Amino acid sequence: MPRKPKTIPGPSRLSGILARLTQEPRPHLPNLKSLRLTYAYRNDHFGARHFVKEDLPRIRYANPTVDIQVDKKPKTKEETWKPELVVELKNGTTHKLDIDGKWSTAIFYELMELSAGSWWQKYKKERATVGQPTTPPPPPRAKTGAAAVLP
Repeated sequence: MPRKPKTIPGPSRLSGILARLTQEPRPHLPNLKSLRLTYAYRNDHFGARHFVKEDLPRIRYANPTVDIQVDKKPKTKEETWKPELVVELKNGTTHKLDIDGKWSTAIFYELMELSAGSWWQKYKKERATVGQPTTPPPPPRAKTGAAAVLP
């Protein structure tokens, strides 16, 4: 007979993943047909990489029928090309979002504005009445003085 543990075990890893996938706002995108994302897998495009890691699993969980294609291309430091997010809606229109230099939260909010529909506007209005922000936080300001010089 196994011994009883003296402490209560914490939440499992699976319950943590499920909590992350179902956190608010749930990205239910009824107008979305497909997403194509192209970015550098190293050396650049940090916002796009974080979007793929943080928000794309939530989008996939809430919208299992959406066709999502992610293309990670090699990029050297000398090359200059920008990440690309192409959104195709169910009515046949395609939109190319400029995601260069944006945070993952800004990319997520821009995608929600484009394809979420009326429930997203209602969600933003509810947050505004409670006094919570309805837009992503601004990016941090550039470092100045010794902090900008030191590694």
